[in-house]
Amino acid sequence: MPVPITCHILDTTLGRPASDVLCEISLNESEKPFAKAYTNSDGRVTSWSPLEGKGPAFTNGQWEEKDLVGGIYKIRFYTSEYFASASRSTFFPFVDIIFQVPDVPEKHYHVPLLLSNYGYSTYRGS
Repeated sequence: MPVPITCHILDTTLGRPASDVLCEISLNESEKPFAKAYTNSDGRVTSWSPLEGKGPAFTNGQWEEKDLVGGIYKIRFYTSEYFASASRSTFFPFVDIIFQVPDVPEKHYHVPLLLSNYGYSTYRGS
C-alpha cells in the first residue's frame, strides 16, 4: 500500500538529491514525532518507521493511505548533519515544513524540499 505522506529533498546547489537526511513527522503541534525516516539515494522518503508518540495508527507497522487522518502535520528535515557530512556550512540547522491535511483527506500528499546552504523552498507536490 502507498504511504500517505512522502517527501523529497533536492540539493539545488549541487543539482542532485540529498540522501541520508533524517526526517521526522509529527501531528497537531505535538513536539514529539510519531515517525521518522531517512531519505534514500534519490532523496526520497517513501516509508516511515513508527516512533512512540501521539499520531495516526500504523497497520502492521506500516503507515498506509487508509491510516491518514486530518490535522496539522510537520516534517522536520535535519539539514545540519547533511551539510556537515559534506564539510559544507549551512544557515539552517533544520527545516520545518508545516502543512494541513483536511478532515476528509485525499489519498496522498507529497512534500518536496528544494534546499541549498542558505535558502530553501517548498510546495505541494503530486
